Amino acid sequence: MKILISGAAGQVGSALVKHGSKRGFEVFGMSSSELDITNLRNVDAVFAQVKPDLVINASAYTAVDKAESDSELAYSVNELGPKLLALTCRKRDIPLLHISTDYVFDGTSNIAYTENALTNPQSVYGKSKLAGELSVKENLEQNIVLRTAWVFSEIGSNFVKTMLRLGAEREKLSIVADQFGGPTSADSIANALLTIAARVGEKRDIKWGTYHFTGLPYCSWYEFAKEIFQQAESMRLISKAPELASIFSSEYPTPAPRPLNSKLDCSKIYKEFGIEPDDWKQSLRDVLRQLQ
Repeated sequence: MKILISGAAGQVGSALVKHGSKRGFEVFGMSSSELDITNLRNVDAVFAQVKPDLVINASAYTAVDKAESDSELAYSVNELGPKLLALTCRKRDIPLLHISTDYVFDGTSNIAYTENALTNPQSVYGKSKLAGELSVKENLEQNIVLRTAWVFSEIGSNFVKTMLRLGAEREKLSIVADQFGGPTSADSIANALLTIAARVGEKRDIKWGTYHFTGLPYCSWYEFAKEIFQQAESMRLISKAPELASIFSSEYPTPAPRPLNSKLDCSKIYKEFGIEPDDWKQSLRDVLRQLQ
């Protein structure tokens, strides 16, 4: 089974290439310079060359704060790109798996968000990602939209690597403690998508649509940071963990508002595909080992 992966240089894209090959797929990972999803001519040419059986879109504009002043590019990558992929997939009768985000919600719910919960993004990034979801659904029946949150890995920019860098530079750190979600390793997201891809390849009935996938247990950024430093210190990645202080989001203003509740209910993906939530503490251990 040939799988075309866009955004192959990113956290999830890299993990898809790595695990896809291990799982026996014929993987064609394309970076944004090789496959510009916002350029229809480029998309058509790559599809004609690869002739994929399935496409996974791991391309995204993810600079949440920068998107507030760079909305044109955010919408180009997060809405137009998925639309062009969906249209090309429809023309060739190919399924598309597309990655989305917790930012499509406003974060005011008291419970974990299910797939059919009301969306209400509060940032340009969130609005552009929701627009991308809708453009995929409107233009292609054979689609899976996988929403995830708090992605981390050994590559790229993410909370784990930022904490390790700051922890090595400072004795004290203030971490937001009133935002809650499920840290999720890029490896686990990749494996979830590849499990769905395998089901597609088996020609079994697929319930197309939106699914949630994150790590468990839910925690705050403060609790996440605490676990990062505990593990890093025990593995001697850092000589001494910094002192952590918990703060409110209001004490750390950002150009783009963050959802206070990023908890995603992952029961649907387990029911349909048997995919369990990521054990993020174990995944964190695996990532820290790689960073050693």
